[in-house]
Amino acid sequence: MAQAQKRRPPSNWAPIEAPPPQPPSFVGRLVDAVSRRRVALRRLGIAASVLIVAFAATIFIRTLIRIDPNKVKAAIAGTGGDQIALSFAFTALSYLALTGYDALALRHLKIKVPYRLTALASFASYAFSFTLGFPLVTGAAVRYWIYGPVGLSAGKVASLTIVAGITFWLGMGLVVGSGFLSASDPVAGIDHFHPLVNRLIGAGVVGAVIAYLAWISRLRWRNAAVVGDFKLPGPVLTLGQMALGVIDICSASAALYVLLPEGERFGFPTFATLYSLAAMLGIASHAPGGIGVFEATILQGVGGNEDAVLASLLLFRGIYYAVPFVAAMAMLGGVEAVRRWRSLREAMSAASHD
Repeated sequence: MAQAQKRRPPSNWAPIEAPPPQPPSFVGRLVDAVSRRRVALRRLGIAASVLIVAFAATIFIRTLIRIDPNKVKAAIAGTGGDQIALSFAFTALSYLALTGYDALALRHLKIKVPYRLTALASFASYAFSFTLGFPLVTGAAVRYWIYGPVGLSAGKVASLTIVAGITFWLGMGLVVGSGFLSASDPVAGIDHFHPLVNRLIGAGVVGAVIAYLAWISRLRWRNAAVVGDFKLPGPVLTLGQMALGVIDICSASAALYVLLPEGERFGFPTFATLYSLAAMLGIASHAPGGIGVFEATILQGVGGNEDAVLASLLLFRGIYYAVPFVAAMAMLGGVEAVRRWRSLREAMSAASHD
């Protein structure tokens, strides 16, 4: 036995060495740093939200004090039917683009779901998150309620929500960056920065989008994940995300733009940039639907006849937020009723066979 052991090759007795540990990626180091400073970042985020809300509330309250309710009612009554019809049309186009957010995310995750279900989940999740706020919570909850019965796990729904959210921010970034670059002079009349500063801001935002595209291209070439096994869409899907995001943001801003009185309008690229900034501040404030913060930013940026602009904002709230929210609740109620009816039929069928 001892001789047999001596004749064995030394490699059979050599311990198997583990591969050298890979250095953590940039995103891994970033996640680790955020985890270590979670409490401080949460407090900083709360403080920033409070400051945004306080500043916007001050502007909004000062504006409301000067508002004449009778003039607002008259401005609403004076809004043409063609303006309202156009606003509904642009709202429909915006929500149609939003369904593409989920469709692209599902394609990236290699999950096949009928488009009618994708459209329902996307429309309902955004209608709820736009109105109630906290999109990562409300949007993911609605999506899980719809996608869960067809086999999507909570992890897959979370990944879908993240990819869809990235689509929204890519579109927002392109609109803001392009607006600051192409309309730096008109934007200067809103933010009171020098046009050169606005162009530098626009170049920085567009540069960040291009850097993101280069980064995910490198990740795709290396077949690397961002965190765990979660991978971001490749460059082709990312370009599709950008296009959908721009269509969505421009359509949403156009839904408000057409409601403004003729005398209160300026160039659409400038207004789309203002709309995107107002939406960003509304999201950062964590106020439900950005209410108050969004209106204060638009009122401050548009200026002019505040009564007429406020009337347009109220109509926009009804068309873009309230109507889709009510429609989404009705749709979800119908889906729940169908599910209950099917469950009842299956229970009755099983009882009859027994």
